[in-house]
Amino acid sequence: MNTQNSPPADIERASDGTMLRDPRRPEPKYSLPKAYGHFRDLLKDKEETSHVFKIFESLPSKTFIPRVRKLALSDQGEMLRATEPTLPPILDDHDALRDLPEGSVAHAYCDFMESEGLSAAGLVAEADKLGRPKYGDLVEWFANRSRDTHDLMHVLTGYGRDGLGEQCVLLFTHGQSPSHGHLLIGYAGAFNIKKLIDSRAPVFKACRQAHKTGVACPPLVAMSIRELLAMNLEEARAKLNIPEPHWYRECHRIWRDEGIDPYDLLAPKKEDEALAA
Repeated sequence: MNTQNSPPADIERASDGTMLRDPRRPEPKYSLPKAYGHFRDLLKDKEETSHVFKIFESLPSKTFIPRVRKLALSDQGEMLRATEPTLPPILDDHDALRDLPEGSVAHAYCDFMESEGLSAAGLVAEADKLGRPKYGDLVEWFANRSRDTHDLMHVLTGYGRDGLGEQCVLLFTHGQSPSHGHLLIGYAGAFNIKKLIDSRAPVFKACRQAHKTGVACPPLVAMSIRELLAMNLEEARAKLNIPEPHWYRECHRIWRDEGIDPYDLLAPKKEDEALAA
């Protein structure tokens, strides 16, 4: 039998034989200049989410594999892989989610996704644009699960898809799964808002609150998403130590008082340019 390309016998595996990390998977290389280049591209078009994935690839976390190991090789991880092997089919089945009680996380999630024209499958498609190879290992399962809970984080935290809301969700995520990518996008994005918008809005206070909330909240990636979706939204927030995003709301209030649209922070500048022309 030819064993030349067979993985080492001593490689870490789950009870079903799935490898923790396929040895064919390239070792990630840390490059802050590369990450910052992708960040600048993201500022030009925040809807092009492929830049986000490239930033994270450029800033790998040393704690990532230990976190994958801790969950994926545990009894909880085994249960999640058996009951929720992939999340998009669950999250995109709005008919089934709407059968859950009013006031549930599921209803809030459907409202959010439908109002924004989003789908879990759409986020997968954005990631697939990178053309990365599939390995079918536990690293891939964990990374996909982390990706697929992003919009659920918006719903649970109350942060919208405006510029500040996205920074806050990323800093909440850093509190859950530390990586320099989350810090770069979150705080550099907040600095960019402060630089471009002449306002007294407490942008950095909003970001710090989001970061602290992420630290206090148990990791969503390790929870049963089916059970979480069935919970009452306010009860879920209380259980997960997620407070009202006071400083984020205060930023929106101040911006509106100053004639600034929180969902189009460059609108005043564009209007001034149009008048000058």
